[in-house]
Amino acid sequence: MFEPVIAPSNSLLGLLQRGRGDGQLHALAADRDEAIAALEECVTSDPRGDWQVENRSLYYARVYMDLEAPLGGIERHLSHLDDLLDPDDQRTGLALAVLGHLAGYGRRDALLLLRQYAETGSNWAWALDELGLRDEDAALLALAPAVLSRFPETPQGEADLRAAIRAAYEPRPWRLWAEHHQRIADASEQSPFDLWQRQLGRGGGVTPGWSVTDVLAWADQAENVVRPDQAAIERRAAAASRCLAAVARPEDRDTLLAAARDGAEGARRAVLRHLVDQDDEALTELIEAAAADPDQRVVRAALDALARMRGPRALARARRWADPAAGGVDSALGEAAVLLLADIGESADAPALVAGLRQWMLVRGVRAPGLGGLVDGAGRLAAVEAVPILRHVYGEAASSDLRGRAARALAVTDPYFACGVAVECLWDCEETTRELAAHHVVTTGDARVLERLRRLAADPAEEAEVHAAVRGRLTSRGSAGMASGGDHTGSVPRPR
Repeated sequence: MFEPVIAPSNSLLGLLQRGRGDGQLHALAADRDEAIAALEECVTSDPRGDWQVENRSLYYARVYMDLEAPLGGIERHLSHLDDLLDPDDQRTGLALAVLGHLAGYGRRDALLLLRQYAETGSNWAWALDELGLRDEDAALLALAPAVLSRFPETPQGEADLRAAIRAAYEPRPWRLWAEHHQRIADASEQSPFDLWQRQLGRGGGVTPGWSVTDVLAWADQAENVVRPDQAAIERRAAAASRCLAAVARPEDRDTLLAAARDGAEGARRAVLRHLVDQDDEALTELIEAAAADPDQRVVRAALDALARMRGPRALARARRWADPAAGGVDSALGEAAVLLLADIGESADAPALVAGLRQWMLVRGVRAPGLGGLVDGAGRLAAVEAVPILRHVYGEAASSDLRGRAARALAVTDPYFACGVAVECLWDCEETTRELAAHHVVTTGDARVLERLRRLAADPAEEAEVHAAVRGRLTSRGSAGMASGGDHTGSVPRPR
């Protein structure tokens, strides 16, 4: 999949793509046709960089409801020829999830569109999951013949049917169909046995011998292919480091240090992880040497090991490597050290963290991986000097997950959060961000706030945690109002 193109943050499309609260508010104030066009662009061209950690479907469904928007754009997207040529779930998943929420809000046109797509679409399983959560039994029973026709009565067809049943997010349709279709009943009974067989069959591969040399050789086997899979190398190195914990003896230390200095990637990764777990005193020299290696694979191994370090010795090393006088975040080692300070640093490390965050933004901007750790660290260390940067990250981040992390950091660093950013966060696409806002927002001075809190409290599609936070604020505000006429502002301190 191509990386999505995100419009500027000051445009209606850019706000909606980001899932910001202001996007929903601006859509209501904009020309309706323009707002619907921007909304359809978002739903039919998923703007999320990582759909597994970012939410948009409920957010877009609410905008559809507020605009009373037709579903023609979604229907054209689902019925397009690309549905046959590109069966990737990500092409249609967001649109189907939006239709699911709209069906939950009572939009019958959304329900009918889901039924039609479940019968004919390539991503029918997702549509069936949405219907399983919301549709009536009779309508679900009527879909069974169309779904069953997808699986020919051959050994492979039966295997595919069992796999589909296992993979279902919502089992209700299959359980309902099993009462009326013997093929589905038989497949449902066989499916757990298939899973048990696969689990039993695991572990039949090659395992390392029980010596340090054997384990290191085994760790390097993932590289002995034409195009090694980096993830496979990392997984095997992690497993090898656990084996080293069981077999390594004091007399093996020289062998381990030699592999950490000059070994192939798999062995080097395994030994560095092992030495981190042992808090070995040689780690400083080893990580510094590996981080300066011209081979970027070796550099990655060093930085991955650094990220796992904990304890007083690790903190002292991170402070030295992050020191601007020693190069600070101008080096890969310095950047990794600042990220470690964000995880384990103390309040005295806040200036170094802010300096690292500022340098990161200048060099990499708001889309580079790793920024979230620095943002979390600024909040954890209550680094008030980071507020201007955190506000910039909040406004510009294309990732709603990163924006939510910036909001959490602002809640503990920005004295104006409760009457500023928190207000917008009540409309945010992420439930954790809406929950945060409900806990912190000032409920006086802005008529929109109380109205929004009441709407969230009454919305059956809202998450339980948000309901609890909102109702707690409304209840405490009512109690405070009856007692003193004042306002209770609260204390400061989950992908579809």
